[in-house]
Amino acid sequence: MKKLVVLFVVLSFAILFNACGKKAAKVAPVREPVVEKVEEPVTQVEKPVLSEEEIYQQKTIEELNKDQILKKINFDFDRYQIREDMKPILQDNANWMLKFASVNVLIEGHCDERGTIEYNIALGEKRAEAAKNYLASLGAKVANIKIVSYGKSKPLVQGVDEATYFQNRRAEFVITKK
Repeated sequence: MKKLVVLFVVLSFAILFNACGKKAAKVAPVREPVVEKVEEPVTQVEKPVLSEEEIYQQKTIEELNKDQILKKINFDFDRYQIREDMKPILQDNANWMLKFASVNVLIEGHCDERGTIEYNIALGEKRAEAAKNYLASLGAKVANIKIVSYGKSKPLVQGVDEATYFQNRRAEFVITKK
């Protein structure tokens, strides 16, 4: 029986060493399939043209003011009367305010740097009031318009020439409520 066990062990080692010594069969490399890129036609979707009402409804107050829907007007030196060339701007502003009757507007009166603080505050207020009254004469709701004067405290541009002064003598229209 010992011989049988020894023979079994010897045969087991022989099979084990014989199996380990064999080389693995070589496998041919697998080639990746060639895929051609096919360009799919891009269909362009045309954006619908929005009406003025739809644009108004979609935009925030900040966006409307940034877009300067309501245009500013300028004044002559030491004056608060509406200039003839500014009346069409006020007409456009009034038309827009009539179309969107729920809108509230703040009219800011501004001055150039010349004059005292007190004088320019009073002049800025007269400019804002003149713009308000003109809009009212065109049908805009007075109850929806407020005014404020900043005098010379908020210049639009810096400089000491007539072109700069003219830009700073203004009334600006700020939408405060839709």
